[in-house]
Amino acid sequence: MPCYDIHTNAILCGFHMHILNFSPAYAVYTTPATPHKHREPHRQQAMASLSGRSSTRHSKIPDFLVGPIRQPMPAVGLGTVSHPFVEEEVRAAVLTALELGYRHIDTAALYASERVVGKAMADAVRSGIVASREELFVTSKVWCTQCHPKLVLPSLKESLQNLQMGYVDLYLIHWPMAVKPSKPHFPMKREDIVPMDLSGVWQAMEECHQLGLAKMIGVSNFTTKKLQELLAIAKIPPAVNQVELNPTWQQKKLIEFCKDKGIQVAAYSPLGGQRIPKMNPVRQSDILEEIGRARGKSVAQISLRWIYEQGVSMVVKSLKRERLKENIEIFDWELSDGDRLKIDQMPQRKLITVQNLLCPEGISSVDISDVDVLEM
Repeated sequence: MPCYDIHTNAILCGFHMHILNFSPAYAVYTTPATPHKHREPHRQQAMASLSGRSSTRHSKIPDFLVGPIRQPMPAVGLGTVSHPFVEEEVRAAVLTALELGYRHIDTAALYASERVVGKAMADAVRSGIVASREELFVTSKVWCTQCHPKLVLPSLKESLQNLQMGYVDLYLIHWPMAVKPSKPHFPMKREDIVPMDLSGVWQAMEECHQLGLAKMIGVSNFTTKKLQELLAIAKIPPAVNQVELNPTWQQKKLIEFCKDKGIQVAAYSPLGGQRIPKMNPVRQSDILEEIGRARGKSVAQISLRWIYEQGVSMVVKSLKRERLKENIEIFDWELSDGDRLKIDQMPQRKLITVQNLLCPEGISSVDISDVDVLEM
């Protein structure tokens, strides 16, 4: 399979930015997870709070209070990765989600969706769907090809230009891996992987925060081992770790580690992912279907409610209004102890691995095995 670019914008290199300031394939199988006693949601310190964020007055979506200053972060956000990418579909999804009460929109340099997200958000503010930029929570990410100390800040500035914003609420290292500098793309050549200067990259992330261009900084796809490496050198600890997480990849060890370190876990692929429709362990789960049928809920709602009860936020991708609405109707009911026990015993399957990012041919001179440690 040939490598190809999915994002063609050049890196911003010092020229003037026009900023619109809005007014006020490789599944891995493991044994089933060990059941554990569930802590009731209202007793979880990390459980979302309805206080602290003005936009929640008009939204069903509560917030998690994240980081050392307890900054509000919506429990559910809209993901904007799309294959194939159709600009008008993504724009419509963003506007529909904002109309329904979503306030967190998740994008990345790799997704090629930053420009359309920025335009849709500007339209939403101008039309009164949301009152101001301050009601929105925007996440973007720096890709592996920019995971170099001197490229992180220019990459964020390019993202801000695309978004037409003066800052993002959360900026993440997309993967703990560095590739020779180039435009964001995947799959990437194995021979282009280079040793990652984690200390230098994180110092650049800290600079993004100190300059006010990112209210919070964090990581994505980091294991407990990589988080330990980062925490040992970080002056500003990561506020968030966004990872693959759902009832069929529960990440219990990582959740406990992050709770202990004050790091908010955020789930992507909370419904099992959409790129392998014939092999979706969440949507095809008999256990989740049985629980949903008994409760009058969809499989998607059971999965999302379970994630929420773990104290984990999530980003869910959908282009359909009815599904966008369904995905946030999870906050006025709870799973039973019996439901949770059944979910705890589900077989575990990881779908997203570093191999998905790489061309099958070629040899890497860098050991990338620690990026894909399977943590239960």
